[in-house]
Amino acid sequence: MIGAAAGAALARAPLARAAADYDFWFTRLKYDSGDWDVDQRMPANLITSLIDYTHLRVDPKEHVLALADPKMLAAPFCYLAGHKLVEFNPDERRNFERYVRNGGFVFVDDCNHDIDGLFAKSFEAQMAKIFGAKALKKLPNKHPIYRSFFVFDGPPATGFELNGWGDDLVHDYLKGIEIDGRLGVLYSNKDYGCEWDYDWRNKRFLAEDNTKFGVNIVMYALNA
Repeated sequence: MIGAAAGAALARAPLARAAADYDFWFTRLKYDSGDWDVDQRMPANLITSLIDYTHLRVDPKEHVLALADPKMLAAPFCYLAGHKLVEFNPDERRNFERYVRNGGFVFVDDCNHDIDGLFAKSFEAQMAKIFGAKALKKLPNKHPIYRSFFVFDGPPATGFELNGWGDDLVHDYLKGIEIDGRLGVLYSNKDYGCEWDYDWRNKRFLAEDNTKFGVNIVMYALNA
């Protein structure tokens, strides 16, 4: 097990290198339980939108880091998703808590787009263990994340919900965990990851770019 001082040193080195070249790099978190390597084309679409719509210096590559690796503590934004069990080991639990409590941002997406499936139940249980039973709360539709770049009147619906998959519900809210008034965990049952998982060349056929809300998520993470 790596000590706290050694972990901090490892985290600072990639942070310094990345900060010299980019304002943002996409970090996907892998974890020992469940299936973390889902919606594999989503990051490229979100990265493209950040380049198209913002002035950020964006790393064009997705980075995959183990949640247990102290290097993830240097990321400006992390993504965690899956369909199956989420049961953090001690190193994963420690890094998740440390990252969020120290100003990090994790976007967590349930690929089952339901409220009582294995991913939802197990991830919410992990959050209760780490941050307390009442930490994960519904976000109001006036939350700043809906105004951080583009303007939304709440979380955009996904095609999976509208087609009646999952629990046959359109979720009209997202959940989150705030630390000192700042959102540190954004939690979605809407399956945005799969909604944005398509060949980038097909984006031109959409009437409206459905990754725009992803831009909001990133801009909030960087500026809140």
